[in-house]
Amino acid sequence: MRPMTLDAETITSAVTLACRAPSLYNCQPWRWVAEGGVIELFADHSRIPHATDTSGREVILSCGAALNHLCVAMAARGWDGTIERFPNPNNPDHLASVDFSALSFVTDAHRHRAEAILRRRTDRLPMAAPADWESFETSLRSTFSPEDAILTVLPQDARPRLAEASQLTEALRRYDSSYHAELAWWTSGLEQDEGMPPGSLPTPDENRLVGVDREFPATGRGEQRSSVGADHARIVVLSTTDDTADEVLGCGEVLSTVLLECVMADLVTCPLSHMIELVASRDIVADLIARTGLPQLLVRVGRVPNGEAIRAVTPRRPITEVLEFRG
Repeated sequence: MRPMTLDAETITSAVTLACRAPSLYNCQPWRWVAEGGVIELFADHSRIPHATDTSGREVILSCGAALNHLCVAMAARGWDGTIERFPNPNNPDHLASVDFSALSFVTDAHRHRAEAILRRRTDRLPMAAPADWESFETSLRSTFSPEDAILTVLPQDARPRLAEASQLTEALRRYDSSYHAELAWWTSGLEQDEGMPPGSLPTPDENRLVGVDREFPATGRGEQRSSVGADHARIVVLSTTDDTADEVLGCGEVLSTVLLECVMADLVTCPLSHMIELVASRDIVADLIARTGLPQLLVRVGRVPNGEAIRAVTPRRPITEVLEFRG
């Protein structure tokens, strides 16, 4: 019979998987506290790249993705999570409290989604077009509630306008010393358990082929996917009806769902946040989705050539730095 209380090994394993969630610059801005059968999620403001994420929304989005990753990991181990968002009105950094109860049955789908966490990578290279997109999109939309986030698939002819938004973002930040210092630090490769290793970054030529990604410092490696040529990824926008922290957190949970569903469909993804960080470029994205919501994030979705090696994982902080047991 399944024990009615969670053990430390199960919690540690699940939180370790949760921390594989994507975050701005791989800053990993979360902190977890476990007590009994409840796991608490807090935003760690000491890890916010303030010059980039001036609104603080990206930290909450990242934590939302980690929160969903946690529930996915726990479900694969037989535990169902009930989430209370922002349980302490006096502490806005206390993002969620998750109480777990035993599942009656663990399906193969539960296990496959948890396995997808370990297979997911952020792929910044040019992508081939996803096959049978219409069927996949229909299936994808069934995996989350439209009340949690609005998903809009941009038409291919929106790509030039989106590239303009990307270029505008870079132009407005050209002389922003704080932003460039922050970007250089998180991509320096000096830290072993955080940030973006130089080998994971695109070359300037690869970045130009994609055309809609953040401009990263130049890398010394050669091109890795010349056979694809131009980027043929589909681009989806996740938006909300408001910018409240609760809606942004829920959008982050939907982001996790989208990314993991793509992995299970043998698709690769790349979240794009830079066009949402400044008002002018965010307005362009809002126009592209006909002002149906407030854009929170974009995601490129595509395929890689057959036989290509799986890209290396980005580092993560030791679990002892992000998880605390109490009681």
